[in-house]
Amino acid sequence: QVQLVESGGGLVQAGDSLRLSCAASGSIFSRYTMGWFRQGPGKEREFVARISGSGGGVYYADSVKGRFTISRDNAKNTVYLQMNSLKPEDTAVYYCAASLVSAVITSVWPYWGQGTQVTVSS
Repeated sequence: QVQLVESGGGLVQAGDSLRLSCAASGSIFSRYTMGWFRQGPGKEREFVARISGSGGGVYYADSVKGRFTISRDNAKNTVYLQMNSLKPEDTAVYYCAASLVSAVITSVWPYWGQGTQVTVSS
């Protein structure tokens, strides 16, 4: 079992930056691939980024590539999402997730946080 708690969301203007954090507890953090997903108003939850247990492998959705950076600190059991050059279309609830497999589809991620709201105004 893994418990996940996100933080760092908020209201920003287009072009601003935010850093989301996700603190994990309950299991060996470095065993898990960690991911970030988001769900915008009226939309399905979508993949944003993932990072391997060691931190050596990262993968991004095309919509955020070059603007967002995922990282992790295994000593702190924490994964981060640095979001730069934010756009109004990035507005969503952002969720942290953990899995023992690497994938972009939500169904193979068994552990989820409660989400943190990011709102980007134009």
